[in-house]
Amino acid sequence: MISLSNRTHPALLSAPLSALLSALCLAVLAACTTSHPPAPVEDRSVASKTPASAPVVTAPADAKPLPGAENAGKPGYYTVQRGDNLTRIGLDHGQSWRDLARWNGIANPDVIEVGQVVRVTPPGSAVESNGVVVRPVASNAATNVQTTPPAASPNIRPAPSNPAGAEDMAFAWPANGNVLAGFDEAKNKGLDIGGKAGDPVQAAADGQVVYAGAGLRGYGNLVILKHNNTYLTAYAHNQKLLVKEEQRVRKGDKIAEMGSSDADRVKLHFEVRKQGKPVDPAKFLAAR
Repeated sequence: MISLSNRTHPALLSAPLSALLSALCLAVLAACTTSHPPAPVEDRSVASKTPASAPVVTAPADAKPLPGAENAGKPGYYTVQRGDNLTRIGLDHGQSWRDLARWNGIANPDVIEVGQVVRVTPPGSAVESNGVVVRPVASNAATNVQTTPPAASPNIRPAPSNPAGAEDMAFAWPANGNVLAGFDEAKNKGLDIGGKAGDPVQAAADGQVVYAGAGLRGYGNLVILKHNNTYLTAYAHNQKLLVKEEQRVRKGDKIAEMGSSDADRVKLHFEVRKQGKPVDPAKFLAAR
């Protein structure tokens, strides 16, 4: 053991300390330069997750096309949208839902698919650029013989008085109350007529019941009458329906009782549809 004292020569003191410090410095440098594997780098780019060689998933080649897909975009056909049903499609195109089901071979009218294409004009008819349906007219030109229609049976009601496509339809007021709201193409597709629950709702013209039910959202208990190949009328929010589908009615017949089904108050919502398009009923009603 070496004893250090105040009398120890400075060279004896400094030599060991400098050597120790040198050794410590070399050890620290060696530790700092020791090789370590680099930290992994995670590539978060989309390309890294989707290799260029990844297969492209496509629809099966044998996927079954939706019914009527080959007619998409053609005049006289309509592509089913979300929320549609045959009743609404019929109302918007001036047709009975029963006819639509028959023309399109739809066995269950409650089952139609979004994207399905349905015929909305009678088979054999053509549609002009303005949307007017042109039906073929039977002709005896080949034989030049004019046939006489058979006499009507006394038990069968005659067809509506207005011929197909008539432009001079005259409708009677379907209820006696005051007009609560007029026609507005964007907000109100008909007239709202006030009254009391149970007041009579009457057919505005001769016609046939093509719908009687509550399957059209926003209309409540609804009756739709077809008057000819051009015009339909609709009677909504009734509390009671008094007619059945395919029943023929005359102008003024009581077809329902006024109510508030699917409405904020008792009223009749009355629409006139020309080729399925809502038009102002006031243009067809006599002034009060």
